[in-house]
Amino acid sequence: MVDSVSSSSNAQASLAQAVSGGKNMGRDEFLKLLVAQLKNQDPLKPQDNSSFVAELAQFSSLEQSIGMNDRLDMLALQQKGQANSQAVSLVGQVATVKGSIITLDGSGSGTQISFDQVAASASTIVKIADQSGQVVRTIDLGSRPTGVNTIRWDGRDDTGTVQPKGSYAVSVVTKDDGGNPIGVTQTTSAKVQAVSFDQGYPVLHLANGVAVPVSDLIQINTPTST
Repeated sequence: MVDSVSSSSNAQASLAQAVSGGKNMGRDEFLKLLVAQLKNQDPLKPQDNSSFVAELAQFSSLEQSIGMNDRLDMLALQQKGQANSQAVSLVGQVATVKGSIITLDGSGSGTQISFDQVAASASTIVKIADQSGQVVRTIDLGSRPTGVNTIRWDGRDDTGTVQPKGSYAVSVVTKDDGGNPIGVTQTTSAKVQAVSFDQGYPVLHLANGVAVPVSDLIQINTPTST
């Protein structure tokens, strides 16, 4: 009898701790403790009815929580599937994303460079480097206004030589009248070639070699037909 009473006390203590939030447990663990408590209780001093009802109410609440979590998980999966489908539909479109890489086709027609500055600048210097990191062109734009600024690089270096086809890195340095730097966000545009999901979120792979999370997407345009 002593063993049964002791087992019942232990089971009741564990169950009380779980009910009060001191221990995380699932439905099966909760039921095991409840059954153990009933099986080993002292027949001369059975569990108080109010305590037993409280434990059953806690189990009902646990069941509801599990069901709610299951539904939330299903809803999250559905939303993720919809988001992934939307990301896949971007393949073949021209995406403008945050980034500093531009693509040159080598024809001498040049390419567009865009950047967004948080304040007007007194000095704006654009440097363009090839894949080896060598700066091939430096452009002094002088003062520029707040917001999105767009210029066109003619695809030539500082000596006027047409640069070969490939990807180039652009750096923009802006300063105010006092020589203090001004925040700049650079953008790049290219056709979306693929979308990957191995990072746990959609990543856009652009034709210019840039790979960015879909959260860096700024604009989508339909490619012009040639």
